[in-house]
Amino acid sequence: MPIVAQSTETTDWVSRFADEVIEESERRAPGKPVVVASGLSPSGPIHLGNLREVMTPHLVADEIRRRGHQVRHLISWDDYDRYRKVPAGIAGVDESWAEHIGKPLTSVPAPEGSPYANWAEHFKAAMVESLAELGVEFDGISQTAQYTSGVYREQILHAIKHRGDIDAILGQYRTKKAPAKKQQQKPLDEAELEAAEGSGAAGEDDGSSGTAGYFPYKPYCGNCEKDLTTVTSYDDDSTELTYACTACGFSETVRLNEFNRGKLVWKVDWPMRWAYEGVVFEPSGVDHSSPGSSFQVGGQIVGIFGGQQPIGPMYAFVGISGMAKMSSSRGGVPTPADALKIMEPQLLRWLYARRRPNQSFKVAFDQEIQRLYDEWDRLDAKVADGSVLPADAAAHARAVGTAAGELPRTPRPLPYRTLASVADITAGHADQALRILSELDPEQPLTSIDEARPRYDKAEAWINTHVPADQRTIVRDEADAELLKSLDEASQQSLRLLLDGLAEHWSLDGLTHLVYGVPKVQAGFSADATPKELPPEIKTAQRSFFALLYHLLVGRDTGPRLPTLLLAVGQERVRALLGE
Repeated sequence: MPIVAQSTETTDWVSRFADEVIEESERRAPGKPVVVASGLSPSGPIHLGNLREVMTPHLVADEIRRRGHQVRHLISWDDYDRYRKVPAGIAGVDESWAEHIGKPLTSVPAPEGSPYANWAEHFKAAMVESLAELGVEFDGISQTAQYTSGVYREQILHAIKHRGDIDAILGQYRTKKAPAKKQQQKPLDEAELEAAEGSGAAGEDDGSSGTAGYFPYKPYCGNCEKDLTTVTSYDDDSTELTYACTACGFSETVRLNEFNRGKLVWKVDWPMRWAYEGVVFEPSGVDHSSPGSSFQVGGQIVGIFGGQQPIGPMYAFVGISGMAKMSSSRGGVPTPADALKIMEPQLLRWLYARRRPNQSFKVAFDQEIQRLYDEWDRLDAKVADGSVLPADAAAHARAVGTAAGELPRTPRPLPYRTLASVADITAGHADQALRILSELDPEQPLTSIDEARPRYDKAEAWINTHVPADQRTIVRDEADAELLKSLDEASQQSLRLLLDGLAEHWSLDGLTHLVYGVPKVQAGFSADATPKELPPEIKTAQRSFFALLYHLLVGRDTGPRLPTLLLAVGQERVRALLGE
């Protein structure tokens, strides 16, 4: 039996939505499991913006589970959607893939070298793996399987029977002048713009208006498999349907009550599924929430199927701080898998949990990740000592685990920036990394690098994949004799003070105290003097001293934090490089 975690206090957006969803579910379907839903199109890499489509209902579903209710989180894989365009930058995919445009995603070959059966399965697999690492429990539904097995046959026939009513609803919006686009948030980079374009808004088809009149259903051609078809006639009594394909010229007549090679157009398909599955909660992106878009129109069309529109908050953009060179080679926008290579699942969950759905935020692939980890570690410490605010405690609880229990975590969560510096300096030598990490805290030395994993591995991956080569740290092979010879008496004295204190202060805290203390002592103050007790020029002296040390150790003005760098270089080598 899974351990049911205690529900969090009603102080955050997740709890408030859970209250509303439970109440609404009891009103609509008393005694039945609560149903929340997400929809994902595996038309290419499923990016971090798409992850908000999953994390928003996941967090609400998990809170409902914590309270002891049964809940289903459906993820509808829109793998029966048409292949729209050839995505840029995917290895092994070139313009020859354009011949598949118009086919269902499950009828398009997977990228070259993929072990998966088709395009949709290839991109779905990476997301499924990431969701497992994030602790997301869900029921996956393949729309290819649903449509081709005839699951929706009654719903399709019902939609076609009521096509006049659907057309009338859609007509209310076709005649209106499209409102000026309101920018919800300035996208943080061009990649996010691409992500927004490919997020599903392109599926906002109303349906066709051929010689058979308005028709909310698209057959896939029986010859070329494409949806470039027009319904030319339909008989309501016999369900006999004739269509013609404009791509290859093929035409055929079928009976729709036994035909399973087509689908409802998007603006009809989505509300049909709300009614069929009894969805109570499903968010939508800004591209689906504007007047006349699929979520708004679906709220009227769902009634034709005897259902009700879900509670549906709009979620804002997820931006990217820094672009990842590894992910850009696979489609332009970082994916959850890319993020999970450089950060633990708890941190990624926290980024989605701490902001309301309508608030934008950034996932960091640049130096900002170190600041985010510092913030996370401070929150962790506040939770441990009981000083945390209720809303922050709720976000933390949702990040570290689910109703089923806590996610695996790093036994010794050392500072990310320290681990990144160590990984940088040691260039992948685990024995050297362990030597340095074991000296960080002499009273509680690290005995195995496994104690610092997986956080150490994430930091190492960040250094290797997202830090440019010219920013990597290379320790000098030998002392800079010319620079040492040119130093004035004050600079020589500062180095002597540092060297004299190395042995006594050889730990992370000790070296921090030492390197910040040298300029204070030189100026006649105590090494323990606080910033309030010191004149402003001490900060200038500290910066000059740090720059000198960086030049002597790594040949440039800056580098990893000096205490970590000194530990990494080792006492003997530090003494040699500083001219002792």
